[in-house]
Amino acid sequence: MKVGVLLLTAGSGSRFGGELPKQYVEVAGQALVLHTLAHLAAEPRICVVQPVVAAGDHRFAGLVAGRDYPFQLLAPVTGGAARSVSMQHGLEALPADIDLVAVHDAARPLPSPRLLADVIDTAARFGAAIPGVAVHDTIKRVDADGRVLETPAREQLRAVQTPQVARREWFVEALGREKERLHLHTDDASLLEAAGFAVYVSDGDAMNRKITTPADMAWLATQLQSESSRGGFEK
Repeated sequence: MKVGVLLLTAGSGSRFGGELPKQYVEVAGQALVLHTLAHLAAEPRICVVQPVVAAGDHRFAGLVAGRDYPFQLLAPVTGGAARSVSMQHGLEALPADIDLVAVHDAARPLPSPRLLADVIDTAARFGAAIPGVAVHDTIKRVDADGRVLETPAREQLRAVQTPQVARREWFVEALGREKERLHLHTDDASLLEAAGFAVYVSDGDAMNRKITTPADMAWLATQLQSESSRGGFEK
């Protein structure tokens, strides 16, 4: 089964601050997005990576020039204003023989080999899968005024991550069904769910953290230093 990754790097990173988008900030000697690519390379079923970048972004192409990966790294395509639009642009650029599509945030640089294998295995079995971790805090659902409406059962909640993986034809059909509501979907699984497809949760990993703030970047630097001292990735 051939897996293609849509690597989403089109976000503005406004919460991170600074003039340079967070995926291009250097950490442990190289840009964050290069660490993401290196970790994706640990999953042998990934045969193609399609980067999706912001309009006018030429940094990605310059960063990867001359680098070799075990997968085919395609030329970047331009994303859109909404996540689902960016995903659609990337999907249209993938080779026709890709069976499963994995959509991954470039700002999650530490997906482990175990996490990648588990989410791909689960998607291959059921059609769609997302990594998720148990929620330890009590969660409240509130209204616009902050009044508590509901306290969902914690054991039924998961904080979801990427890559979010599904059969290619499911993503294509979901995009068609939801074409008027793409801006409403904050992740790829919600697009599939709205279109009527069942999505299953595989084991996530606390290390698969999305880098959003400078504090997250400092945490990442520590993890990469530890990884380097061990001589490889966590399994």
